[in-house]
Amino acid sequence: MAKLCVRSFAVSLDGYGAGPSQDLQHPLGLRGPELMEWFFPTRLWQTMQGGQAGGETGIDNRMAEQGFEGIGAWILGRNMFGPVRGPWPDDSWKGWWGDEPPYHTPVFVLTHHPRAPLAMAGGTEFRFVTEGIHAALEQARAAAGGLDVRVGGGVSTVRQYLAAGLLDELHLAVRPVLLGAGEALFQGLDLPALGYEVAESIAGERATHVILRRR
Repeated sequence: MAKLCVRSFAVSLDGYGAGPSQDLQHPLGLRGPELMEWFFPTRLWQTMQGGQAGGETGIDNRMAEQGFEGIGAWILGRNMFGPVRGPWPDDSWKGWWGDEPPYHTPVFVLTHHPRAPLAMAGGTEFRFVTEGIHAALEQARAAAGGLDVRVGGGVSTVRQYLAAGLLDELHLAVRPVLLGAGEALFQGLDLPALGYEVAESIAGERATHVILRRR
């Protein structure tokens, strides 16, 4: 059966999925890029940067590649799509990723403000959902055609799906860094009570990959 999953989601050792003060200059927040230092050396990341040759092919790369396998649709929060707040001033903001985002599927963006769908190169189409997480999930599953739906973030969106008990699986890339502040992924959530347990733990080159599954 198709799953609702989170994959390759980086968190610090003290549980932060983003640093503080996120803005256009710091999309991951202050010190946020430290969370992604497991991903940047991988072959997958190098390939995503315009097909550059090279990159590491170890465990971190394998886990990152698995994150894109079997995905038929994505769900993103407004913050993950971009730094624009409130009503959309115009249609100029098209995401962080340039003309060809890495998703290559329909992507459902949670927002309080309507916007027309946005088709991008490579098969990515951003569709903006104003009715909440359940509506986004229903639409994403219909678009996924029996494949998995991946929740890409940010932290608030993952927390909402966790709190609702809707996520089937989470792959967390736990980085050995302490941020001390930012967006806490698990604050106030009782994961065992919500039915989640640690299913796997895999040591990579720059992160420990922890798989949580809902019983």
